Amino acid sequence: MPINKETHFDTSNKPTGLKRIALAMGNSIRAINWLTKHESAFRQEMLLLLLSLAILFYWDISLPEKAVLLVSILFILFAEIVNTAIEATIDRVGLELNPLSGLAKDLGSAAVLIAILIGLISWGTVIITHTGLLQDS
Repeated sequence: MPINKETHFDTSNKPTGLKRIALAMGNSIRAINWLTKHESAFRQEMLLLLLSLAILFYWDISLPEKAVLLVSILFILFAEIVNTAIEATIDRVGLELNPLSGLAKDLGSAAVLIAILIGLISWGTVIITHTGLLQDS
């Protein structure tokens, strides 16, 4: 049976080197633009990233602490992107209600929740450490 080139990916003719990197970067930028335009949760998380960058620029804490706090916010964005990818894939397969489709979407949402908890714990720990809230009297 012949392969339909419109529905099958040609794995033998993939770009390599700098061309592959440039194409991948273009795909990533297109995806981030789409997310910014169509996903309100992603826009909120991007605002959180910008606010965090401003705080980290002025906050006098160590570079490793700044890195951990920045990574914790980027991880929330990462989880949101994966969650949206799961939702798009499920919707592509079919819009009818299906328990497994609902479970997949709920698991993606749970991943975002865990990422947010990681961010809260990270930021909370550094804030408490630098404000002395838990120091003995």
